[in-house]
Amino acid sequence: MKTNLYDKDYCLWLEETVQLLREGRLTELDISNLIEEIEDMGISQKKAVKSNFKILLCHLLKYKYQPEKRSRSWLSTIFEHRDRLDDDFADSPSLKRYFEEVFEPCYQKARKHASIETGLSLDTFPINCPFTPEQVLNINYLPE
Repeated sequence: MKTNLYDKDYCLWLEETVQLLREGRLTELDISNLIEEIEDMGISQKKAVKSNFKILLCHLLKYKYQPEKRSRSWLSTIFEHRDRLDDDFADSPSLKRYFEEVFEPCYQKARKHASIETGLSLDTFPINCPFTPEQVLNINYLPE
C-alpha cells in the first residue's frame, strides 16, 4: 500500500487497510495514519458526547427558566439528545465517565448558551448546575 494513498483517496485507503487487516498482512499497513485515525475516532466520540450534553443542558435550562415558552420542539430536542447519549454510553460505557468529567464545563457553556438563546440574564441561571447527572440522563425527568 502506498503511504500517500491516505491523502489522495481516503475511502480507498480505508478499504485497503481493512483488507490488509483481514488478511493479516500487518507489515504492509500504513501504521502512522492508522494510529491517527483510531485516536481521532475516540476524540470524535468525546466531542459528540459534549455536543449532545451541552444541547441537552441548554434545553433543560430553557424548559426550567422559561416555562411560558415550553414547546413540543424543546421536548423533542431533550428526548433526542438524551437518546443519543444513551446510545453512545451503550456502545462505549467508558464515555459515561467522560460525561461526568465534563459535566461542570459543559454546564457553564450551556448556561451561557441558554442566556443568549432566551435573552435572559446569565444570572437567571444558577452558577452550579440545578440538575444531577442522573436527572439529566433520565428519560422521564423534566424540571419544573
